[in-house]
Amino acid sequence: MKYFESLIQNIVNFIPTLLIAIVIYIVGSFLNKLILNLFAKGVEHSKMDKTVQKFLSSVIKIVITALVIIIVLSVLGIPMTSIITVLGTAGVAVGLALKDSLSNVAGGVLLLINRTIKVGDYVEIGAYAGIVEEISILFTKIVTLDNKDIYIPNGTVSTSSLVNYSSESDRRVDLVFGISYGSDHKKAMEAIRSVIDKQQFVNKEKDIFVRISELSASSVNITVRVWTENAHYWNVYFDLIQQVKEKFDEEGIKIPYNQLDVHTIQG
Repeated sequence: MKYFESLIQNIVNFIPTLLIAIVIYIVGSFLNKLILNLFAKGVEHSKMDKTVQKFLSSVIKIVITALVIIIVLSVLGIPMTSIITVLGTAGVAVGLALKDSLSNVAGGVLLLINRTIKVGDYVEIGAYAGIVEEISILFTKIVTLDNKDIYIPNGTVSTSSLVNYSSESDRRVDLVFGISYGSDHKKAMEAIRSVIDKQQFVNKEKDIFVRISELSASSVNITVRVWTENAHYWNVYFDLIQQVKEKFDEEGIKIPYNQLDVHTIQG
């Protein structure tokens, strides 16, 4: 009987402590949201990259939540040394169980520090290519040109070969036009240059390359290299192909198809 009386008394005595712990948790959760909102508003009009904003927001949320939980456990009477010991042991166990996830976190940190890619960049990561939409703690989300979402672990992103097509302001457009051996190559090169001169998005201040690059089996190949702003790359690429074809038709310049000439010797 005395045992149950003692147990009930201990529970009654513990209720105020439990209520305080609950209040601390509720207040901590509220402060967590408040700090995140203040952070979001503070960087809304700043020059901080969106990738950094989202990453720091996630880190702040995790850190504050961990601190609140530690304070609550301390208020409940759990010794701090015990909390640290448990956290350390749990950290080792979780680290072994989630080593791949931790490598992704490390990869996310490396992406944030090195700034090799950012939200809005058009990139090629391994076998995938698309526009970076999000870089979170664990993965990077890219959207392909045909509107498919691809989620790539940050560990893979940080260790894979990566091509960033948006990191430089200008990009070179490389094209090859083949003309028949019977066509005048000088006339063809002049026709190509006239098309380039009328193309508004081509940077005329940078070197414009129009030269014969190969005498292939069935055509004389002319390589064209021009520079344009990243945003206009595909416009220039497709416009030049179409407009050069139309110009060749006007000038009577033939574009050959693959063929094989067979000569027989009469015996």
